[in-house]
Amino acid sequence: MKILLSNDDGFQAAGLVALYEALKQVAEVEVIAPEHNNSAKSNALTLHSPLYVHQAANGFRYVNGTPADCVHIALTGLLGYRPDLVVSGINNGANMGDDTIYSGTVGAAMEGYLFGIPAIAFSQTEKGWHEIEAAARKAAELVQKLAQEGQVAQATQADRPWLFNVNIPNLPYAQIKPLQVCRLGRRHAAEKVHAQPNPRGDTMYWIGSAGAAKDGAPGTDFHATAQGHMALTPLMVDLTDHAHLKTWATALGSALA
Repeated sequence: MKILLSNDDGFQAAGLVALYEALKQVAEVEVIAPEHNNSAKSNALTLHSPLYVHQAANGFRYVNGTPADCVHIALTGLLGYRPDLVVSGINNGANMGDDTIYSGTVGAAMEGYLFGIPAIAFSQTEKGWHEIEAAARKAAELVQKLAQEGQVAQATQADRPWLFNVNIPNLPYAQIKPLQVCRLGRRHAAEKVHAQPNPRGDTMYWIGSAGAAKDGAPGTDFHATAQGHMALTPLMVDLTDHAHLKTWATALGSALA
């Protein structure tokens, strides 16, 4: 199995290094990651400036672009082959609920999915890299199990990729409870923007922190990880409001006739 590994925290991030060390025990792993932290870059691509690829002393390649840039250029010429799986992470902090819309970690995995390759985004629920080796071990075990059960090969052969978002509690290995398949929860609105003057007297604005969980009911990723479980959410990219297509067609059809 050949894995393309990326992230959004940058090629030197502890989560990426730990995940590489764990995954290389079960697969051939190639790392192409951002040069710098690119958190909350979602699926952004760099279209108006050139991208450069460099190689670090440990063999990791890094790009002066976004997580999606890294996967995109890897799959459109840089690698020279098609990987069996795209993996992103391990992110320094949770990507649950609404976070998935903004997440560069998820964006990197989604770029692989859009190219027809099964993909997984991994995150730890708390920042700080506490118990990162345990999280990486759990991540590698999940990847190995999916491969052994034929889920990776079947997705590739049938051209029906899947996209998984996985959050792992910052706990010792033995304390992480079995994986639960969950839906995304929801967060409250983000905290207030922070405004402060710069040395020239202009006002700077800093985006506030993410809000607390609004929907953390049983069955959500928030609830599962709070109970100590790994949480896996299958994601889809189709944003169409299928349930209300006919309703809007009727309403707008008469209104605009």
